[in-house]
Amino acid sequence: MLVQEFLEENARGRPEKVALVFRGRRLTYRQLDTAANQLAHFLGARGVQRGDRVGVFMDNAVETVIAIFGILKAGAVFSVINGSTKAEKLGYILNNARASALISHRRKAAVLAEALPQAPTVRCAIVAGGEPEARYGTDAVPFELALADQPATPPPSRCIDVDLATIIYTSGSTGFPKGVMSTHLMMVTAATSITQYLENTPDDIILNVLPLSFDYGLYQVLMAFKVGATVVLEDGFAYPYRILQLLNEERITGLPGVPTVFAMLLQLKDLATMQFPYLRYLTNTAAALPVNHIQKLRQAFPGATLYSMYGLTECKRVSYLPPAELDRRPDSVGIAIPNTEVYVVDDAGQRVPPGVVGELVVRGSHLMRGYWDAPAETAKALRPGPFPNEVVLYTGDLFRMDAEGFLYFVGRKDDIIKSRGEKVSPREVEDVLCALPGVVQAAVYGLPDEVLGEAICAAVVTDGATPLTERDVLTHCARHLESFMVPKRVEFLTCFPTTSSAKVSRRELRERALCAV
Repeated sequence: MLVQEFLEENARGRPEKVALVFRGRRLTYRQLDTAANQLAHFLGARGVQRGDRVGVFMDNAVETVIAIFGILKAGAVFSVINGSTKAEKLGYILNNARASALISHRRKAAVLAEALPQAPTVRCAIVAGGEPEARYGTDAVPFELALADQPATPPPSRCIDVDLATIIYTSGSTGFPKGVMSTHLMMVTAATSITQYLENTPDDIILNVLPLSFDYGLYQVLMAFKVGATVVLEDGFAYPYRILQLLNEERITGLPGVPTVFAMLLQLKDLATMQFPYLRYLTNTAAALPVNHIQKLRQAFPGATLYSMYGLTECKRVSYLPPAELDRRPDSVGIAIPNTEVYVVDDAGQRVPPGVVGELVVRGSHLMRGYWDAPAETAKALRPGPFPNEVVLYTGDLFRMDAEGFLYFVGRKDDIIKSRGEKVSPREVEDVLCALPGVVQAAVYGLPDEVLGEAICAAVVTDGATPLTERDVLTHCARHLESFMVPKRVEFLTCFPTTSSAKVSRRELRERALCAV
């Protein structure tokens, strides 16, 4: 099965069902499928061939969804690039992918004009939101004109499921983003597994505030279209009350989020007085939820089931915690998703006993093909597995697994702080900090220290109503942590810097702290 068949099958089976809602626009499966077919024909006429890469430099919008499926129908490979990406990075991505075309929006004109000269392989650009500007320096046409007069029927399908479907660019250790290559098979497998344990049906209405450049946001559309559900798409999370309003206005049944999103919701003073009768489930991934936040979310949304999950772009999803286990193991990210095997190994690649910390390894048909044009990086992540002629994914994340197979996230290998000769997991300290009344979010990182090796530093965001001092925070930590885990200093912030996928950027916190020293 190919990814675009999610859309095509619903266009045949439930053509008048609303597939996508965005800023008051409601598009049916038939309308989306027709627009994607028209875009595919236009791309083909402009020389886009099977396997070509096409960049989608847009914020969340109807055109973004049409672009994704139109590119796939053309037999090409889509790469959604975060709309806030700067020109230098955009140029790098387009050049690295050797993109043959680009789909964007007119409000990105200044960035496009600077980036496109760095990407000589881009032969044409399609621009939504009005007439393209002449300064792009490439053949550019309006999005609406690209669709006009094109056939509404799909072009002939030339791909098979082992062909690439997307390249998702993620932060790299070298400072340049890495392109994670995913095949149709990988994406169909992942979407099938996730919708299975979430028990998604055509009756679901999923609210997605996460960027489609982030695999977690992208899969909300793919999973909804797989089962014939509806996606209510928003282009960000700047107005939390708007989200609460939509939950009831659109009868939302599923709300995916990340810790920063849920922390903002939990700060809303009248959340406790509101009811959300349609909401069936909440999901969290990207980073683990503090146990304290899990308890508050369950109180705020008593009728919704909460799924704690873990995943990474290289295989989309790894584990989920069955909701029945939430009371027993609130700090666990669960068991392997259906049709997946996981285990924990030491530095020599040998499996470790239950309770021992090691690197998590994943087996399954949802593993990435590798990193685009980066064989050395690929070889580090995809290594020989336990059976002949297979590869498995070494995640770079430290976990422990209990005797019943439940996973507990410890931290990224490169996030672990070595202080006083001891290894400290930022996650463990952050959980303790978030348990202090008045602390809404916490982030822990290490700074070089001549005596300690690395000094543990903490940044916290408070609710603004509870008076807290650095002494209060350190006293709380000393009461609940071993001495070598207590932060050396505490910084109070009004908000945290985040990555394009809404994760707290420890790197930016660390760099800012180093500049202040």
